[in-house]
Amino acid sequence: MTQDQLLGQDDSHLILLGRGPHRLTVATAAAFNDMQVAAAYEGHNLQPASSWRGFDRQLAIWNGKWRGERPLLDARGQPLDALQLDETERLHAILRWSALPGTSRHHWGTDLDIYDPDCLPAATKLALEPWEYEEGGWFGELSAWLGDHMNDFGFFLPYAQLSGAGCGVAYEPWHLSFRLESEEQRLDPDALALCLQQADIEGKETILAQLDDILARYVIPCLREKNHP
Repeated sequence: MTQDQLLGQDDSHLILLGRGPHRLTVATAAAFNDMQVAAAYEGHNLQPASSWRGFDRQLAIWNGKWRGERPLLDARGQPLDALQLDETERLHAILRWSALPGTSRHHWGTDLDIYDPDCLPAATKLALEPWEYEEGGWFGELSAWLGDHMNDFGFFLPYAQLSGAGCGVAYEPWHLSFRLESEEQRLDPDALALCLQQADIEGKETILAQLDDILARYVIPCLREKNHP
């Protein structure tokens, strides 16, 4: 991939997944389609909740959380008041659950969030919180099936059990990555810094001052994750 594609500023490498609106790389889409068929055979309606996400969309998420306009959670999934945190505290609180624009794996077209709409109770909004995917949660059975079979189709959970490996990103049992392509990606820190300097991003001064630490804590360890199917 080019650096623009890694930064979420170029989507020319993507195709629609089925009838859309979700988009992935050609290889990721083909592998996911095969996994959907296998899951359906076992009674699971495996569907994407989110797939490719461009820089501007990630920027809107980031700015909304920074301004307190979007929900912000602590490490236990409990609500935080973003405006009661100083800028460094706010930065790390956001980064636990949401990537800095330009560093999201969703920029690549190799990663997607999944769920089973048939298991979501009527009038209930998908929260994308860990309890939904645990035993007894809405998608506990789907999650168990994926644990047994997703590696057969080339997918893995990039944030699984990384807290002890230097990665500050929270565990996301809904986030799948297509190993064949995603493990090849390497982001250029200088290109990222330039992109952020030019962006209308909240907390820019704090972000740029701590960018090396952000990469070391939230990006690089996650890119190196290779051990979880």
